[in-house]
Amino acid sequence: MDTWLPALLAIGAAALIAVGTVLRQRASMRSGAAAMWWTGAMVAICGFTLQATALGLGSILLVQPLVVLAVLFALPMEAYFDHRRSTRREWMWGGVLVGSVGLFLCAASPHDVARRPDHLLIVVTIGGLIALLVGLVFAAERADRHNRALYYGLVAGALFGISALLVKTVVDVSLNDPLALAMRPELYLFVLVAGGGVIAQQRSFVSGELQTSFPAMTVMEPAVSMVLGVSLLGESVEVGWWQTPVMIIALVGMVYAVVILARQSALRNEPWASDAGSADAVDARGSRNTVDSATQSPPPA
Repeated sequence: MDTWLPALLAIGAAALIAVGTVLRQRASMRSGAAAMWWTGAMVAICGFTLQATALGLGSILLVQPLVVLAVLFALPMEAYFDHRRSTRREWMWGGVLVGSVGLFLCAASPHDVARRPDHLLIVVTIGGLIALLVGLVFAAERADRHNRALYYGLVAGALFGISALLVKTVVDVSLNDPLALAMRPELYLFVLVAGGGVIAQQRSFVSGELQTSFPAMTVMEPAVSMVLGVSLLGESVEVGWWQTPVMIIALVGMVYAVVILARQSALRNEPWASDAGSADAVDARGSRNTVDSATQSPPPA
């Protein structure tokens, strides 16, 4: 399978997810903006559909780093709603993110594999991971607000990363043995994992420390999905005397840029942040980015 089609689908998914996220987040801050919220929800669903299609056609190691670019695509939309220009700091870290993703993909040359996944191994491994995450949930409920936000952010990101792997396996079954899809445990495990991710995400937001939970969530999703793609699906990258250090540098740059951008976004969505779009307030508190409010209820019409 050529990589250009899943890559284009992943970039399109990132753009749609960014648009949908910004619209939902903004609508949740206003009264009488139900139409905007539902518009954002529909756009985000289209984005997730593109992401699932990309995962079905290409490698997780190719798709997930590109979907992270949603953080970048949200910058101009956030600036538009705030009636301001994106700051140099935002574009600088956005450039670092794009450069790191491109460097990783060029050095890694990720490619899908022809072998069929071991579905029993996938189910057993994911079951074990879910058990560990349940323990982290119990720890979160007993922790202070800061650590609760961190733990739930990690749980949500991990569950969304697991969902990406399950989407790929479900697509594989649907393409190779569609009549058996309803009997495959991966389909129902995906529903369980995705639902748990949404609940954990909302719990992390309720904790009130978005500057802690949002970066953890944003980094965990691609990290978990990429590790599972290599270990369970046999996906591979080019490994050589120069590729390995370059990939490590690129991954570090990618993670750091995402954390910086996500942290700025979360800080501006704290309760004390101005939602009137004042340029002075925005400058005083940092540049504004995207916090996913997909789990929040739509505002009353």
